[in-house]
Amino acid sequence: MLVSLEDIDRWLTEDIGAGDLTALIVPAETHATAKVVTREDTVVCGQPWVEAVFARIDPQTRITWSVDEGSWVAAGTQLCELSGTARSLLTGERTALNLLQTLSGTATLARRYANAVSGSAVTVLDTRKTLPGLRKAQKYAVRCGGCQNHRMGLYDGILIKENHIMAAGSIHAAVQQAHALGADVPVEVEVENLAELTQAMEAGADRVLLDNFSLELMRQAVAINAGRLKLEVSGNVSLDNIADIAATGVDYISVGALTKNVQAIDLSMRITLVQ
Repeated sequence: MLVSLEDIDRWLTEDIGAGDLTALIVPAETHATAKVVTREDTVVCGQPWVEAVFARIDPQTRITWSVDEGSWVAAGTQLCELSGTARSLLTGERTALNLLQTLSGTATLARRYANAVSGSAVTVLDTRKTLPGLRKAQKYAVRCGGCQNHRMGLYDGILIKENHIMAAGSIHAAVQQAHALGADVPVEVEVENLAELTQAMEAGADRVLLDNFSLELMRQAVAINAGRLKLEVSGNVSLDNIADIAATGVDYISVGALTKNVQAIDLSMRITLVQ
């Protein structure tokens, strides 16, 4: 299920608590419409969450979207119009906009990274460096922006890092133990130099993560690997250098900034009373 009602209830409780005191100054029978406008260029993302928030508060609230989910729109564009009781619109405003602005910000940044490697064969991935409580939503937003997901969590992929190797005794031992689990998920090894790359290849890893490699070392790694397994790059990736990294011939580039450095989009909601 894309949107968890348990999450919606938790986010609403966080904001409303025992009740929206300010909304009580508005008569219960007052109806209104509201328009949501973006003040910035953005990829629109989060419509299902906005709908779930207002449906939870008042199922009679109606939302008409003016733009498609995942579309790029210019500053000043109206995103949607809502209609319902004024109290419901006021109470749901902050929670709904928090989600819409954060997910749109995530999708917008992902679109910029995807555009930066357009024309290459590389795939840009996110990481587990997500905002607490928003992992599934942010990873959805990354896809809306045109990038792809790495692991959702620790349960759907194996990524053997330095501390795992230390605890297991060696790269070979760690990879063999990972395969012995029979988990039917990719086994990836993070390496810090070309010698470790060779060890991971010989151990039977499915993918290797080149951690903080220079561009020259990336090119050497691609030559050594010669297409035997998938190569991923991580560390110090930015919009300024991602095209150069893609040109080395690696298969994946993972970018923590997609979800941890996100800047929310500036949105505005204005209410008009229905006479």
